[in-house]
Amino acid sequence: MDLELTPEQTLIQKTARDFATKEVLPVAAENDQHKRYPKALVARMAELGFLGIAVPEEWGGAGMDNVSYALAMEEISRACASTGVIMSVNNSLVCDPILKFGTDAQKERFLKPLAAGQKLGCFCLSEPEAGSDAAAQKTMAVKKDGGWVLNGTKNWITNGPVADLALVFTMTEPDKGTRGITAFIVELAAKGIEIGPTDQKLGIRASPSSQIFFTDVFVKDDQLLGKPGEGFKVAMHTLDGGRIGIASQALGIARASLEDAMAYAKERKTFGKPIAQHQAIAFKLADMATEIDAARLLIWRAATLKDRGVRHSTESSMAKVFASEVANRAAKEAVQIFGGYGYVSDYPVERHFRDAKITEIYEGTSEVQRLVIARSLVKD
Repeated sequence: MDLELTPEQTLIQKTARDFATKEVLPVAAENDQHKRYPKALVARMAELGFLGIAVPEEWGGAGMDNVSYALAMEEISRACASTGVIMSVNNSLVCDPILKFGTDAQKERFLKPLAAGQKLGCFCLSEPEAGSDAAAQKTMAVKKDGGWVLNGTKNWITNGPVADLALVFTMTEPDKGTRGITAFIVELAAKGIEIGPTDQKLGIRASPSSQIFFTDVFVKDDQLLGKPGEGFKVAMHTLDGGRIGIASQALGIARASLEDAMAYAKERKTFGKPIAQHQAIAFKLADMATEIDAARLLIWRAATLKDRGVRHSTESSMAKVFASEVANRAAKEAVQIFGGYGYVSDYPVERHFRDAKITEIYEGTSEVQRLVIARSLVKD
């Protein structure tokens, strides 16, 4: 693996950093406080090509690679984790599976506007009784002439209140278990779809999520993604890539925690010197910096394997579980370094602390990641 970035990767990193620093960071705290969807920032990400980074230009994307995607995700999430996850869902969970499993007609109709940022997507897998056990789907799709009729409820759908399109996973043959799950591309303006109230969350509060209810929703045959019964395969492939995006989001949160704590520790003085010069604080900063670099290398490895077309389930899980736990440790230590100031919303580390937790939960909990890794170790 070459650890030196290409000129193109360096350019996208710089572009993302400039955008994050000048446009995202100044409004991050206010958007979080007011639970405000960053509509203008999403439009700017579309202009910059960040909503379809790894999608070929012929299908409306920026034509970059997944390392570039990880770089941009880190920079934007360093400024605002909410803005980062909006971008991540559209790239990893919607554009990527349509690019891999969609027909040319579906790419023309759905992928192009998604990758160009003209439309926004969401990923509907989780349900009230199907979280980590993704195979326990109860949303049903029944075959009718010329299409299918969908009924069910989806939970925790990031982008749900603001999305135009959804990738929806349904049970079409319940007696077949995971082989009975089928995926559809659904336009959320369709008759029979109701968006629930926006979730009231601990963190990433500027990223809206909600339940979505499907009642006798008719979708045509040409909206089926892949083949009937292939939905579980589509979902697992998609989450492999999605975990790279969430790991990058976690890395951005961790970096924000370190950088904010470092700046404070250099200014705050006790016993006649900056607290950064006290060993107790210096060791915290050293551990944070070391773990952040290690997480970044795991993410780059997984992204590189994806770019090579190599199976990367284990590596993506390693990157996701490590980066998410690093983010939580870094945010916790940042609050401790700030002391009482870290506990109030006047300072950013309180937001980092709240934002970090979700990275250990969505797109596969830390327990699920360890299960994936363990299985790869013990299989024949």
